[in-house]
Amino acid sequence: MDCIPVCPTGSIDEWRVVAQPYSLENQYEWDELPEQEEDVVIAEGASDSKDGNAALDNQTIDPIQALLAEAHSGAGGKSVAPATATKPTVNFYNLGNPVEAVVQGNYRLTSEDSDSDVRHIVIDFQGKPFPALEGQSVGIIAPGTTSDGKAHLPRLYSVSSPRDGEREGYHNVSLTVKRESDGVCSNYLCDLEIGQRIQVTGPFGATFLMPNDPAARLLMICTGTGSAPMRSFTMARQRLYGDQGKAMTLFFGARTPDSLPYFGPLQKLPSALMQKHLVYSRSPDREKEYVQDRMRSESAVVTELLLDSNTYVYICGLKEMEAGVEAALHDIASDAGRDWHGLRTVMREEGRFHVETY
Repeated sequence: MDCIPVCPTGSIDEWRVVAQPYSLENQYEWDELPEQEEDVVIAEGASDSKDGNAALDNQTIDPIQALLAEAHSGAGGKSVAPATATKPTVNFYNLGNPVEAVVQGNYRLTSEDSDSDVRHIVIDFQGKPFPALEGQSVGIIAPGTTSDGKAHLPRLYSVSSPRDGEREGYHNVSLTVKRESDGVCSNYLCDLEIGQRIQVTGPFGATFLMPNDPAARLLMICTGTGSAPMRSFTMARQRLYGDQGKAMTLFFGARTPDSLPYFGPLQKLPSALMQKHLVYSRSPDREKEYVQDRMRSESAVVTELLLDSNTYVYICGLKEMEAGVEAALHDIASDAGRDWHGLRTVMREEGRFHVETY
């Protein structure tokens, strides 16, 4: 994409570059896809007067890119993809040109007794290309209109399957969706039946990606449906490297065991592949515990990973988890004699620290 300077805050000292669409002439000259950017895209032709910022007059922020920017803001600065990550394709399908997918499966992951209804939904693109990588998101367009008569904007969901498909070689995509009582799109998705057709945009996201390196170590910290990208990473590494890949470490939080997505399959993963720390905040037979509490009690494990220059950290889940996990990482690094903010900056600039919260 071509780049133009835009002032995001109103200060003339804080100009930055954002992406604009390539011309057809540019595209005919390509031998390969150019590097993808993940800045907030500013589109011409509309007015945004919410904050009175003169620099944004006659412009509007692309809502998808704004959502991604907010989701990744916890990284402490601009994230970059791992150096060995596959170059992502972004915005292959958009609001003006969505792709139709067919529902192949809709499975409840949490028990019927759980107050959390989380679904594993598999969709197929009927032979059309949808080049989604592990860690990317797709946009689902719910049917109908909003209260003011406008079409619903896409709702973003992380891909929970590897790049070659939920079933190897089939190139279908799976999503992990929690039903929210007032969620228009989540209720729509959770109620889908096999054979129904949905409108999809994307893929989106150019930084929350997996390193293509069997020696890379992954420290994954998540809650609830934040497990989606972690599942895609785990399955991809199993397929790519088998037993040759370095072990992964997972801290996964939920209210109770029956509300933890993928509980059964996780239990079957060998410890040689993944060290699992499953944490429950509302289990009746054990003391309340959050992921940051377990990280502190397993500080030796976390410290060893943080100090290894081949470790990649991924944090995904509810926004509320962010502060607690950040504080735990700060304290663990400090106890090891390291400045967390400096260490985090180095890791982020090397493509080894990623946050996605919602």
